[in-house]
Amino acid sequence: MLATLLVIVLAGLAGPLIAAGPRPLVPTVIGEIVAGAILGRTGFGIIDPSTPANSFLYTLGFAMLMLVAGSHVQLRGPTLASGARSAAIAFAVVVALAVPLGIAIGMTVAPSAPVLLFPVLLAGSSAAVAFPILKERGLLGPQIALLIAWIPIADATTVLLMPLTLIGASKIPTALAGDAFIVVATVGALVLGLRFEGNPLAITLRDLSRSREWALQLRIALLLLIGLSLVASETGGSTLLAGFGAGLVLARLQEPERLEVQLSGLAEGFFVPAFFVLLGSQLDFRALGADQRAVFLALLMAAAAISIHLVAGRVATPRSWSFYGLAASAQLGLPAAAASLGLATGSLSPSIAAAIVAAGCLTVLPASIGTRRLAATLSAEAEPMAAPNPASAAPASGGSAGLR
Repeated sequence: MLATLLVIVLAGLAGPLIAAGPRPLVPTVIGEIVAGAILGRTGFGIIDPSTPANSFLYTLGFAMLMLVAGSHVQLRGPTLASGARSAAIAFAVVVALAVPLGIAIGMTVAPSAPVLLFPVLLAGSSAAVAFPILKERGLLGPQIALLIAWIPIADATTVLLMPLTLIGASKIPTALAGDAFIVVATVGALVLGLRFEGNPLAITLRDLSRSREWALQLRIALLLLIGLSLVASETGGSTLLAGFGAGLVLARLQEPERLEVQLSGLAEGFFVPAFFVLLGSQLDFRALGADQRAVFLALLMAAAAISIHLVAGRVATPRSWSFYGLAASAQLGLPAAAASLGLATGSLSPSIAAAIVAAGCLTVLPASIGTRRLAATLSAEAEPMAAPNPASAAPASGGSAGLR
């Protein structure tokens, strides 16, 4: 077990190596998936993702990934509210285009797969991928309120719907009950946390935790995450929703920087890279290469997702619309989850699952380019506003004395 864990940790280092450089275009997750594929079913078979230990690590890693994604969503503050209207318009356009196009793609290119999965995938955005890129570019302020609202709306909606397309009609009522419980528990945790935020006992415990290094807030966060994930596992509900809900609680309560650093180190340093390595080890890209229809599906899904988001960005805002649409088109988190669940339930063949992940990977590079161009455009627009006005400086010059 320890030998396998060592291999997984080493494989996770492939992500930072690929993303190294002053202007990286490829995020770390691509390197981690590729490393997992080489060491898993596609390559040498060193990593067996089906063992109980690896299955547990995979599930917890995915929950941590969604927790990080949810923690980027600030539910209070003017930024989310100011972009909500434009984001709702953009997402409505995405859905209107994704439903007929996704059904057509599913029926013609992948008739053996659940047809409703494809509209959900096309409509999605990935907060877990997009927000770190936006943060790296310095784009988390009011100037991108559209994206800060659009991506979570798309992510949360598709996170809820995607598992229902893969688990079978007989299991949907139980899964919906589990999802409903997760939502109620998340709202309850938000209300409870806000009510006791200024309680003297809570303040005392927080101070003791800091001074004595108990990490109580981290333990409570993990307790919430694991508890909601357990509900999802037992009912067939969405682990995506469980992790995302736990992340929303953390973001809403505005926990201190110390907890953010702890969670970031725990998630990004170990669990999330392990998830993507194990995901790559599950996928059989050789089956994808041998299936021309699956290759065509990957290319078609990526092109359709990017095109749909470009159109939605144009409708939502005429300002730098192409860059907003590209930034919102990154979809790696949702396709990864769909491939994993589809393989586990037998709803997707190995080649189709690999095609879905490959399509998600193909959207990451355009999204990265879009955020870079958006940052450059917004910076260029801000420069004239920051430049001093020569006319206002004229009275201070020596020649202005004769005008008095």
